[in-house]
Parts: sequence; C-alpha cells; structure tokens
Amino acid sequence: MTCSDLNPAPEAAAFRRAPSEVMRLDRMGSAHPTRLSFLRVLLRRLQAEGWTFDRPVWDIDAKGIGRAVYRAIGPVRTYSLVAFAHDLPDHMRSDRVIATAWDATFCLYDGTPSETDLDRLQANVPLQEAGRISSTELSLSRANRSVRLFDHVLERLASGQQPDVAEIEAVGYLMRTTAVYGSGKFGAADRAAIADRPELTGPFQAEMLSVWLTRSFTVDMVEHLAALRGGDSAVRLDESIRRRLGVGNSTGLGMAPFLVRHPVLLNNWMAAREEALARVRAQPSATPEAVTILGQTLEKAQRNAASWHSEHPVQVTKLADLRRDLTRIEEKLAAFPGEQDHPWDALWRWGGETLSIEGQEALLSLMLEPHGDLIDGLAGCMNADEAAAFRIDGTESVGDFRATLGRDYDWALNTDFDKPQQSARFWYVSEEKLEPRLGDRYAEDGAERELPLCTGRMAAELARSLKGWADDQPLAQFLLAHPEHRLMARRVQICARYPYSEIQDNLIAEDMLPIDLLRCKLAFFGASHFDPRSDRWVRIALFQGAPYPQDLAEEKSL
Repeated sequence: MTCSDLNPAPEAAAFRRAPSEVMRLDRMGSAHPTRLSFLRVLLRRLQAEGWTFDRPVWDIDAKGIGRAVYRAIGPVRTYSLVAFAHDLPDHMRSDRVIATAWDATFCLYDGTPSETDLDRLQANVPLQEAGRISSTELSLSRANRSVRLFDHVLERLASGQQPDVAEIEAVGYLMRTTAVYGSGKFGAADRAAIADRPELTGPFQAEMLSVWLTRSFTVDMVEHLAALRGGDSAVRLDESIRRRLGVGNSTGLGMAPFLVRHPVLLNNWMAAREEALARVRAQPSATPEAVTILGQTLEKAQRNAASWHSEHPVQVTKLADLRRDLTRIEEKLAAFPGEQDHPWDALWRWGGETLSIEGQEALLSLMLEPHGDLIDGLAGCMNADEAAAFRIDGTESVGDFRATLGRDYDWALNTDFDKPQQSARFWYVSEEKLEPRLGDRYAEDGAERELPLCTGRMAAELARSLKGWADDQPLAQFLLAHPEHRLMARRVQICARYPYSEIQDNLIAEDMLPIDLLRCKLAFFGASHFDPRSDRWVRIALFQGAPYPQDLAEEKSL
C-alpha cells in the first residue's frame, strides 16, 4: 500500500483540527482504534494480496510443552511465527519486565525455519533478553496465560461444553504478551533491513503479524490440551466465542517515551488520522450505505463498551463518559443525515459541543469507518524517514527561529517550570533493566540522570538563552555558544515542518498521566479494552473480533 496523497486534500483544509487541539495529553489519552490502526492495515494487505497460512509444525506434548510454527505465505516472501510452549509454575508467572520465565515465547522468522534453525531458536528464544537471536528473526516476544480464563476454557472444552461467554467478555484473551521486541533488539534484524519491503513498510507491521499469529497459537493450545484431557468428549471452541478472543498485552512506562523520541513518526500518524477526519467532514452528503455502516459500527462500539471493565478511577470515569456518549450518538443518528449540507461536519460539530473528549474521539473512529475508499490510502503515509529531518539548518536567522519557537511552543513558554508542581517528575533509565522509569524530583534521588524528554521545559530554557541575541545572527552561531540546546533547536525546526510532531503538554508535571501516552500509541496499534492498573501501566487486547488466518480470505469488512 502506498500513500494515496502525500499532500493534504485542499477541500479538506477548512475541516482540519489544529495541533493545539489534537496534541494535548487528555485528548491523546482518549484515542480509539480506527480503520487506519496498524493491525487493520496489516489484515487488509494480507487479504488483498491473497496470503495463505498453515501450521507445518505442531510438536506440543500433553503437558503443553514443545514448539510450533505458523507460516504466513505471501506472493514474494514467507514469514513464520516460531512458538515455544513451557510448563510454567504459577509462582513464576509475572507480567513484570524483570520476569525470567513465561508460559510461551516467540519469534517471527524471515522465511521457513529448518530443523537446525528451530534448534538454535529453542536454545535462545525461551531465554528472551538473556539469549540472542539473529538477523533472520524480525521480532522476539513472550506471553503468559490469563490463568483463570485459560483454565475455565480448558475445563469446559474438555467436558464437551462451551465456555461461559460472560467469562470470555470479562477477560477477552487466553494469553497476554508482556513484550514484543523488534527493530534490532537482542540481535533481531534492524528496521533498515526490512523497511523497503512493501508488506513491512508501515509502522509495526512485523510486530502486528507476530501478535496475530500468536492469537492462533493461544486457541490451538487450549483446544489441544482439552482434546488430550477430554478425549472423545472434548469439543472445539464455538466460532462466535473464538472470535471474541484476542491477545492481551501488558504495557508499562517502557513504551511511553517512544512518542517523544520519534517526532516525525508521531506527526505522520496524527496527520494521517486528522487528514482522514477532515476528508470525511468535507463530504457534501452521506450515502445510504455509509449511514448503514455507521450504525453498524456504533452497535459494535456499544457492545465493546459494555464488555469493557476497569477498576482504575480514571478509567471508570472515562468508561462512564463513553457509554453515555455512545447513547447520545445513537439518539443523534436517528435523524442522520437529515437535509443539511455537509452532514458529517455537522455531526462532528455537534459532538464537539455535546460529548466528552472520550466521546468525541470515539465519534472520530465511528465517522472514519464507512469511508475506506476515501481514507485507507493514507495508511501509506504513516511511515517516516526520520534521518531526513535530523539535520539542523544553522543558516536560519535567530529572529526567524525565535518567531517559530514562540508560535509553536507558546504552551511551553507560558508555563512556570520553577513551580514544583510543574517540574515534579523526571524520566530516567532503570539501571537494572535499562527501561524508562518516572521519578519524583523532590522525593527521590536520580534527577541528575534525567532523560531529555521534558520538551516543554527545554523549549522554555532555549527561549531564555536566546534573549540578547540579535535577530540577524545565524542560528549556528548561537548553537556554537550553547550546544546544550541543539536537541531542542532540532525539535523546533522539525515542528515547523511537521506540525503534529510535538506533544503540547508538560511531560514532567505533577498531574501528568503516563497512561495517556500509552493509550495514544496503543490505539494506533489497534488496541481495545484499555484497562489501566495504575497511572503507569495498562492492559489492553489486540485483534478482538478480527478474523483468524483461516478465515481472512472470506472476511467482508476489514
């Protein structure tokens, strides 16, 4: 898939939301998956190109120990998920990144692995960080069972019964991944080695393929164990129940800095979504088919919201807002589109006046769904060549640079970072696991090792250092005198070209919620059922409701 239009549609310009509205943490933390989410982009490509799938290896014993291989066979290349199943004692099961053992471990292999490859991988993949993989592997991952649901499904299938749907809805997955590594980690292929492959050009396509095939493994595993336990009495999962299962994921602070460190990539994700919304709003009318799909999508969203549970206070409130707002949208759609011009824009403006931020972002997802022909090509715009934007233009005048800084970072320049509540947090890397963490500046040690993620404060410090410099002096001269501002100067120039590249909020404020960063990124993945367990880690589900490999060719709506 290639970008359908690298330049925004002129007729949509008046309908585009400004970065000052979009790039705020409360709105980013209310994001919902859309048809531009990476897992849906992957499935549409696989279906359009006629990929086929098989399971050439299944060597799992009665204790659930062994290995399996799942292949995705495309018109040019084949990729194989290599899965290793383990007998993990309950006391060793942990979602923490410091865990050293898991119920299952995986890698995505470039091609079809030989027996020799499988033996090599079996000696390394179960060790995860402690092992090493090679450039023939594209990702490394692990997963743990959701013990209560896994055991419930196993017992029911072994006895010839289907599992309780309420139990399925309460959890939504048989296993949850605790990490999916790619892009060169632990010896895996560098991103540059696969970036020119059309099927992997988009963001996180290898990782999404790995998780999708992992979903098949989780169902095959429980059915395999049930058949061995129940014999002739055992049954397989009902298709409708199977469809409700996804792959869980536990994600913590390690993911949060990604959006800050990849400003051009973030811009392209957000710009594609905002261009999609603007194109829909610019439509002069609503076709009967689009209205029908909108109603069907709303029904799915309501079922999803009804089955989504959380005990976290922030999410409890957001869920209540979402359910209430979906009911309001249902009432509004009873008379949609009516006789007015530009009904999609009218619907969006009504949402802005009536709905919570959570409801507004849900409405965005609903409005995009009927317009695949109009917006799906934008998925090809969501990758980024970040190296192209890295070089600082030192010939820019200080005056022009200062004006850009004041225009694009007014949100930061108007913040008093000397107030303790505005600088209460600091980001650092854990010495134990080399993972990002968040500290309390006034109660914990380590602030001297702070990571440069406090972009708002860095912008304010840059503005102060610029005082006294003449407008006609070149930026290069300023940076020679103040090299400590090179990183922020680069970001300012990037933001001038890529307006959605900067999160316009204070990332070290006392009331900053890291889960807002996590949810934004995970929504672009295609995650659902966001369930924060604190303000620093969240559980979600991927591929719930999606087809399995054997059903992909016949799927009507992706």
